[in-house]
Amino acid sequence: MTTTTSTDATNTFESSIAGVTVRGRAHSLSAWFVLALRLMMGLAFTHSGVEKLLTGFDATGYLRFETVSNGSPAADAFVAMAANGPFVAFVNVAVPWGELAIGLALVFGVLTRLAAFWGAVTMLLFYLGNWDVAHGFVNADLAYLLVFLAVAAFGAGRIVGLDALVERAEIGGRPLVERYPRVTYLLG
Repeated sequence: MTTTTSTDATNTFESSIAGVTVRGRAHSLSAWFVLALRLMMGLAFTHSGVEKLLTGFDATGYLRFETVSNGSPAADAFVAMAANGPFVAFVNVAVPWGELAIGLALVFGVLTRLAAFWGAVTMLLFYLGNWDVAHGFVNADLAYLLVFLAVAAFGAGRIVGLDALVERAEIGGRPLVERYPRVTYLLG
């Protein structure tokens, strides 16, 4: 196995928030790890969505009882959701189909940032609903939320994904992302 290390600007990254700047240099193997994270979350969400669709997912009991029994700080909100029949009907469709859509988008690397954003929102809701903090506030739901954010931040859809092709697609003789720069918030 041959690995080349690049020292050019393509392997460096920098960000500033509230006047604090952090810089880093990615190892050349980082692309493989970002791809692995994207595929892992894609396969996990695809599996979860398919399983829920095949078993007849119903969120009522979870919203009404599970969040209360585990001491979730958002239990009252989840119980209120459970009391709203049309909302529960929406959740019963949105969760399994949403998980499937997020999973497939990540597997194929298309609309990756959009999928990762909704994956992170889903994991935030699961984090608040599951509220398993027996070993501290860091649990699997929070870790998955951060993985989704990393997948979005590192543009994982450009690594062996359809987003790379979509970004290069030309419209009126110009690449899509050049013509419509805001589309980069969805792709990558």
